[in-house]
Amino acid sequence: MPKFFIAVLDRATGTASGDEMTAIDAFNERLRAGGHWIMAAGLGSPDIVTVIDAREGEPQVTSGPFQASEVYVSGFWVIDAPDQETALRLATEGSKACNRMVEVRPFL
Repeated sequence: MPKFFIAVLDRATGTASGDEMTAIDAFNERLRAGGHWIMAAGLGSPDIVTVIDAREGEPQVTSGPFQASEVYVSGFWVIDAPDQETALRLATEGSKACNRMVEVRPFL
């Protein structure tokens, strides 16, 4: 079954309200019950990101995001879905549950 990455887009991390967390937990349970669940997690803020570029010569290590943006990935789901249509339906449910925009990408 194809795998999909659903990125949660936000302007901050750890901002979900109690009601949103309850809805997210319920959505996660629906993913598990439907056999779609692989994993999900929240991510730290871009303020604590480290970028490493070791493509040439000495590795360059810099603090902060690769690309500064007001909106960034604050969490994600990795799911199994039989097709793009199902993945988009599930991502729509996830967006409603977390009350955030999401971005869907298939794994290659």
